[in-house]
Amino acid sequence: MKLLPQEHIRLVETAIRSAQSSGALTAFDLPATIEIRPPKNPAQGDYACAVAMQLARTTGMNPFDLANTIAAHLPPADFVGAVEVLKPGFINFRLNENWLRVQIEQIISEGDALYQLHLGDGQRAQVEFVSANPTGPLHVGRSRGAMVGDTIARILEAAGYSVEREYYFNNAGVQMTNLGNSLRVRYLEALGMPVQIPAEDDTTFYQGDYLKDFARDLAAERGDSLTEADWQPFKEYAEKRMFEIIKTTLRRVNVQHNIFFNENSLYESGAVWQTLDALKDSGHIYQAAEWDGATEAEKQKAAGKAPATWFRSSALGDEKDRVLVKSDGAPTYTLPDIAYHMNKINRGFDLLVNILGADHGAQYKVVQYGVNALGKDASKIHVVIIQLVRAVRDGKEVKMSTRRGDYDTLDDLIDLTSADVVRYMLLARSPDSHLNFDLDLAVKQSNDNPVYYIQNAHVRCAGILREAESRGLTDADADLTLLGAAEGRFLRKALELGEVIAISAQGLEPHRIAFYAHELAGVFHPIYDEVRALHGDVAPEVQRARLRFYRAAQVVFKRVLMLMGMSAPERM
Repeated sequence: MKLLPQEHIRLVETAIRSAQSSGALTAFDLPATIEIRPPKNPAQGDYACAVAMQLARTTGMNPFDLANTIAAHLPPADFVGAVEVLKPGFINFRLNENWLRVQIEQIISEGDALYQLHLGDGQRAQVEFVSANPTGPLHVGRSRGAMVGDTIARILEAAGYSVEREYYFNNAGVQMTNLGNSLRVRYLEALGMPVQIPAEDDTTFYQGDYLKDFARDLAAERGDSLTEADWQPFKEYAEKRMFEIIKTTLRRVNVQHNIFFNENSLYESGAVWQTLDALKDSGHIYQAAEWDGATEAEKQKAAGKAPATWFRSSALGDEKDRVLVKSDGAPTYTLPDIAYHMNKINRGFDLLVNILGADHGAQYKVVQYGVNALGKDASKIHVVIIQLVRAVRDGKEVKMSTRRGDYDTLDDLIDLTSADVVRYMLLARSPDSHLNFDLDLAVKQSNDNPVYYIQNAHVRCAGILREAESRGLTDADADLTLLGAAEGRFLRKALELGEVIAISAQGLEPHRIAFYAHELAGVFHPIYDEVRALHGDVAPEVQRARLRFYRAAQVVFKRVLMLMGMSAPERM
C-alpha cells in the first residue's frame, strides 16, 4: 500500500527538479522538509502542498506563479485524479476515484499485514516496559506503561523492526528488603505468634491483604521452620509469588515479554562494579562527603562517615553531579541503571526504548550521561515518560497505594470492564499527559464508550458478511466502480493508516493509533446507516460491490485493533 503523503512529496520533488532542468526554475536546493497534508477545507482536495510559499524567498518568485510552474511539471501518477493551484500558492491534489476504489482489493489482499512498512527493516529494537518492583499486584497507575510499551512494540513491528520486549526485574534494593520483612511479620502472625503490626503510615511495611494470603500459604508449606529466619527467605518467596501474579495479569491484557532481566544478575556478574571502575578509568569519578552543602546539624550527624563516590555528570551537561555509591558502600539506583544500559547496548540493538514513570524524568538523563562517558552511543536510548493515572468513580478519585493495599488492581479493572477497555483507555491519551481512568465510562456498552464504538464497527462488518454467507451471496468479482462517494470517504480515511503507523513509530507516539481508530469509526458508522448491502432495494451487482467494501472495512478495523493489542470481536 502506498503512503500517500510520501508519494505526493516525491511527485513535488520530481516536478521541481524537472522544472530546474528545463530552465523554468533556477537552481536551488530542495527544502529539507516538504509537507503534504489534507487541506482544512475538504472541498479543496485530498492533499495540499505549500512548498511554493516555502521557496518564494529563495527563488524570488511570486508563490502563486511558482506553484503553477511546479504543477505544470508534475509527472503523471495513477493515484492523482486532478491538481489545482490556489492562491496564495497551494498545490492541491485530488485522488483518482477509480484508483481509490481499486484499493479495496489491495486492502483485502494485505489482510492482517495491512500497511506493513519497511522503515526498520534489518534493525533490532528493544522496548523495556512495566519493570515494576514485585512488591504488589499491578494497579491502574502502574499499568499504563504496560499498554503504552506493548503498543509501541506492535507499532515498531508494523514499521519493520525486529522487536524484543523486556521486563527489568528489579528485585534488589530496600523495597524488596521491606517486602521480606513485611511477609515475615505476617508469617509469624499466621502461626499465631505475638507480633506488632506497624502503623498504616509506616512506609517500610506493606499492608496489602495479598501478604496475608502468602503468609498463610507459607505457614502451611513450611510450618514454623522459618521463625528464626531473617527477611531473605521471605523476600524470595514473596518475590516469586508476586511475579507470577504480575505475569498472569499482564497476559490477561495481551502483554507478554520476551526477556525478564534480573537486576541481581548485574551484581552476580560484577557488572555494577566493573561499570564503576570503567567510569573511574575515564576520569568521571571522584569522592567527596555526601553531606556537602548540608546544615550544621546534618554535618555533625554525618561526622566520621566515609566519603561518597560521585559521578562528574555536570561536566557532561547535567545540572549537578550525582552520587553513585553512598557513604555506607551501597550503590544508588544510578550505578546499576548505567550498568544495565551498557548491557543492553552491548547486545547490539539499534533502538532502545524505555517506558518510565514521571518520577524517573531526571534519572534517565543521568544514565545517558553515564553511557556517553563510557564511550557508547546514548542516542540509541529513547525514553517515553508516563504521567500519572487517576482512577475515577462517581466523579471522585479512587486512591491507590501498593504499600497500604488500598487500590483497584488491574485484575479488578479487567473483571469490571474487559481487557480491551483497559488497554484502550490507558492508551488513548498522550503518555506525557495526566490521565483520568473513568470507571463509570469504562463499563458502558454504548457508543459513549470509545472501545464499544470502535469494536462495534468491526462487528457490523462481520455481521453483514456473515448474513451474506448465510444467504449464499458472494462479493467475488465485484464491480467496484458502482461504489459511491460515501464509500470513498471511508477509503480516504483508511488510506491514512500507513502514515499514522509511520509517524507513531518515528515519534514513539502510540496514542495516535487510538485517536485514529476512533476517527475511523466516526467515519464508518454514518456510512453503515447510509450504504445498505442486504436491506432495501439494492441491485445484485451493487450489493456485491458493497459487500466487497465491507470486507475491506473489516480488514482495516481488525488491523487497527491488532495494533492496539485489542480483540476484533465478530459479535457483541
